[in-house]
Amino acid sequence: MPLFRYMALWLLGIGLTMGPVHAQTPAQAQPVPTPDRSQSVLDDTIVRFQAKRGLDLLYDMRFEESARLFDQIDRRFPEHPIGPFLKALNTWWMILLDFSDTSHDAAFYAAMDDVIARSDKLLARDSDHFDAMFFKGAALGFRGRLRSNRRDYVKAASDGKRAMDYVLAVAEHTPHNHDYIFGKGLYDYYAAVIPDRYPYAKPVMAFFPKGNRERGLEELTRTAEQGYYIQTEAVYFLLQIYYLFERDFAKSQEYVTWLREEHPNNAYFHAFEGRVYARWGHWHEAERIFNDILEGYKQNKPGYNASGAEQALYYLARAQMVKNQHQQALIFLLQLDALAARTTDDTYFKVWGRLRQGMVYDALGQRNAAKTRYREVLRMEDWGEAHEQAERYLNRAYR
Repeated sequence: MPLFRYMALWLLGIGLTMGPVHAQTPAQAQPVPTPDRSQSVLDDTIVRFQAKRGLDLLYDMRFEESARLFDQIDRRFPEHPIGPFLKALNTWWMILLDFSDTSHDAAFYAAMDDVIARSDKLLARDSDHFDAMFFKGAALGFRGRLRSNRRDYVKAASDGKRAMDYVLAVAEHTPHNHDYIFGKGLYDYYAAVIPDRYPYAKPVMAFFPKGNRERGLEELTRTAEQGYYIQTEAVYFLLQIYYLFERDFAKSQEYVTWLREEHPNNAYFHAFEGRVYARWGHWHEAERIFNDILEGYKQNKPGYNASGAEQALYYLARAQMVKNQHQQALIFLLQLDALAARTTDDTYFKVWGRLRQGMVYDALGQRNAAKTRYREVLRMEDWGEAHEQAERYLNRAYR
């Protein structure tokens, strides 16, 4: 994963479970005001119930039911940013379930524009309005998050920087709230880890506050254990951290198990569970999980889409390769190829599925077919050093 994608994250492209946007620059010319916590709609008893229930339904892939609850909140507070922010979460999850599909991007950005516009109106009347600062920072963060996934890294980092002032100000003035410390935890962790892993990022870090890996993990763990609105999001980011950066199987398994138990119908968390077991070579468990995901797709279960099926077929093929069952692996890879043909985009699993076809053909002694696949990969988008692997096996057959 490219450096600037991570930079967009640790520069705080991340708010709640929600999203990003286009907005006026926070406080580049003057300090961000102290947020007035006394006027937050998030403390409203009805909002607390409806928003939490809506989030649970959302994570359970029950989008229409969650949308109804978020609509009720928006009607009660028609000038407040909370409504469009929450309602945009359905759109965000449609994007998250299939990042190759960009058809929802415009609607998501438009919703975030609304969040920013409402926040700016509140800030114009009251420069220390807590909710306006909170939602504007979160909105900028999510836009940075999506831009990062779209490989627009410069704009993503810019959004993250603009969000950072708001998010850190909210955390600083509400240090005992387990939800609001989440953004600071992300910043502390990524700001500490990124420069160590990518030394050429250190000059950039001179312009930002120092991070602290241990403190970041502690803050994120606080939200994961005691948060109200953002507990699931904190667990999800801890899972990403232990999966990608800390490379800790036990912790990854712990957090993905929590997500699966709390949200058993969430297709995204289901696939992540399979990847955790596959990464550490627990192929029996991985096979079981990805077979279930493929079955969910065949049954047209909510959230179990073609993108998830591609992923399942890819890992099922890898499991067969580990067992030297190359003919069966090829069946899965050809199914993946057929499914991926629904779009002209070179998705990660489309590219790597084609690469592994070449590897399987090599293992079956069909060198010419293997070379054809490797050359095809070189004409596709380069995901995760796929081109390097294809060139290697063109020169020397995979064994």
